[in-house]
Order: sequence, then structure tokens, then C-alpha cells
Amino acid sequence: MRAKVSHLLTGLLLPVTLLALWWVVSSRSSTPYYPPLPEILRGFRAVWTREQLTSELVPSLVSLIVGFVVAVAVGVSGGVALGLSDRLRRDVRPLTEFLRAMPVVALIPIALVLFGPGMRMEIALIAFAACWPILVSTADGVRAADEVMLNTARVFGVSSRRQLMYVVLPGAMPQVMAGARIAVAAAVGTMVVANMVASSAGLGYLVISAQQSFNVIETWAGLLMIGIVGSCMTSAVVLIERFVLRWHRQWRAQDVDT
Repeated sequence: MRAKVSHLLTGLLLPVTLLALWWVVSSRSSTPYYPPLPEILRGFRAVWTREQLTSELVPSLVSLIVGFVVAVAVGVSGGVALGLSDRLRRDVRPLTEFLRAMPVVALIPIALVLFGPGMRMEIALIAFAACWPILVSTADGVRAADEVMLNTARVFGVSSRRQLMYVVLPGAMPQVMAGARIAVAAAVGTMVVANMVASSAGLGYLVISAQQSFNVIETWAGLLMIGIVGSCMTSAVVLIERFVLRWHRQWRAQDVDT
């Protein structure tokens, strides 16, 4: 228990230090573009009323969560297929590399034509941007499956399906979760850009509208909320990772002890 508390305090040290530094440095700020932190926090509380949370935050959260779940499903299934088949991976590699390099911003006009403005378009863009880190990490994890365990499973007559479920996927899961953590940043960034360019609601829309009307406090309030959403999303993925990979941590601890 004491170790967990110490770990938590250590993790909070840097954010608290940065906030304190921001508070002190900005306290004498006279420029309207960088107001003091206490003024920003008061504006944050004023901006994010119940009405704003419902009209701006909730749509963004729904698009983000649904798009990320779709990205995980597509990335894991596609990564497993690519990891299991050398021929498939070789044949589709030019296409995957081309799509991975495509900026999401450049796809917004096509997404608008295909899905129209709104949540469906945002979900499609978020899923597209977030699936690639997961797909690549999953494919690498599947390819790195323990050959000794696979050969042992084959000797004992374990079916291919059970080998996939109980040997390949658990072994690839650390890399899958690493890809998911990287994908969170891509998902949040895509959500904000889609809101800014092609939506009439959401966090990105609030920020760009405030910036265009020279409402600096509201702009900072939107940016802070985006940071909070990204941090909460990352924390959620980390908690899921800890739950899914409990066996991995225990195995590593036993390996170190031996």
C-alpha cells in the first residue's frame, strides 16, 4: 500500500510542479493572449456549464469513444490477419503504407462526401487515424509469437483456433496495448480537427469559434478540456492494460525472481 501511495505521489509531482510554475509565471501577465492561470480557471468554470457540457463535450466524447472502439476492432483483426499470413502482409503492404502516410486532414473533404457532416464522419475519421498504430503493433506481436509454445501446442494436438486464442493473442497483447496507447493521441487529435473543420459542435468547434471571436478565455477553457479528455482517455486505456496484462506482470516478476 505504501509503495502504491509513493508511486502515485511521484506521478503527480511533475503535473503539480508545472501548474505551480504556470501559476507563478502567469500571475503578472499583462497580455490578453496569455492571461493569468487563476483567470483561466475562473473562465473554465464559467464556460463549462451543464448546457455546454451537453452541447459541446458529450458529442465529442461519443465520437471519440465509438471511433476508438472501431479502430481497436479493425486494428486487432487486421493485425492478426497480417501477422498470421506472410503472403497477405507482403501483398497489402504497399496499400497499408500508402494509407498510413495519408494525412487525416486531407481526407476530410472525401469523408464529407461519403458520410456528410456530423458524427458519422467524425467516427470514420477517428477510426481511420487510430487503427494504424494498433494494426502495426498487433501484426508485429503476432509475428513474434513464441515458437516453442506453438510447437508444443501442435504436438499436443491443439487446434489452430485455440492456438490463436490461448497462445498467439495473449503473447501479442503487450504490443497491442502499446499500439492502443499511441492510438489515443491520434484519436483525440483527429476528433479536434474534425470538429474544427467540418462540424457545428464539439470541443474543436468551440475552440475555433472562440478564437475567431477573439474570446481568449473561452479558447483556453476549450484547450484545457481537450487536455483533460485526452488524459482521461489515456488513463482509461492504461487501466484496461493493467487488467488485461496482469498475467504478464506476474510472469515477468517470477522471471526476475528466478
